[in-house]
Amino acid sequence: MIAIIGAGLGGLTLARILHVNGIEAVVYEADPSPTARTQGGMLDIHEDSGQQALRAAGLYDDFVRLILPGGESMRIYDQHAVLRLSHDHEGSGRPEVHRRDLRDLLLNSLPDGMIRWGSKVVDVSDGREVRLADGSSFTADLLVGADGAWSKVRPLVSAATPAYLGLSFAEVNLLDPDERHPESAALIGGGMMMALGDGRGFLAHREPDRLHVYAAVRMDAEWPAGDISKEALLAEFKGWDDRFLRLVQDADGELTPRAIHALPVGHRWSRVPGVTLLGDAAHLMSPFAGEGANLAMQDGAELAAALLAGPDTDTALAAYESALFPRAQASAAESAANLEISFAPDAPAGILDFFAGMG
Repeated sequence: MIAIIGAGLGGLTLARILHVNGIEAVVYEADPSPTARTQGGMLDIHEDSGQQALRAAGLYDDFVRLILPGGESMRIYDQHAVLRLSHDHEGSGRPEVHRRDLRDLLLNSLPDGMIRWGSKVVDVSDGREVRLADGSSFTADLLVGADGAWSKVRPLVSAATPAYLGLSFAEVNLLDPDERHPESAALIGGGMMMALGDGRGFLAHREPDRLHVYAAVRMDAEWPAGDISKEALLAEFKGWDDRFLRLVQDADGELTPRAIHALPVGHRWSRVPGVTLLGDAAHLMSPFAGEGANLAMQDGAELAAALLAGPDTDTALAAYESALFPRAQASAAESAANLEISFAPDAPAGILDFFAGMG
């Protein structure tokens, strides 16, 4: 049996490609249902990775229908709301879709029963025996850890654990922005906005029904879970333009703290029979390369291709990992470098130079 632990984008991509090629697999997911949690925000899906994975899964045409028109545009401001860069990136090869819609596309492409919802893994032992929270257990012929940052499968192959990167986000939402928050909608525009300065920033996306905003602060210790107020957050942005402060003041609902963690750049492991990792379980990084979802889907597609090519499971896993490690290392290094320049004392100068170099 092939057991895929985790029903994120990478695990679902792997499951879909195996399914269409007649290979049975089971996906074990801790959430009790597909709607148990919100599924994040907008993703730019890259032509050479995420889109290729969707082509391999036979879902590319359906994906195209999910693209948010105008979502590729970008604005970069300094802390005084001076617009330093504005691009309409239509046709860049990185169209924007909502993570929820993309995940639903993958979920709906799988047959009933292939995903075992409410299957929370509590322990994985040598011999690929997996114990679930309900007391049941199973043993897999091939065990794939697609279970994210705090993977239960990873300890079978690696002692590495994610480290806090000294950057914490507070996630906020402004609902029905055109009617209720028109000034903020105009500030952000139709795609992505970054406002950066002196170790702080606002990172925002326009979504179909809301403005999805992260207020980011360089800090030695992350905010305690559930213990952040608008007042405490705004105190971190003293001297910033009022238009950015209103993104927090006018936010609807709770502020959600999200600390940024990463595995070591260049994380890799020695070959362990019948076990491998993909996505964040293999190469968790900060979001500043825009690669996380794309790499996860590419991992899923390339692992499926390796298994289909054979000639046996461990030869396939060795081939998959030999390509995975350098690819992930390059993206993780870029992510780490972009975090540093985005939150340097002279920001946004470094990120402006970065985009100028891409021009």
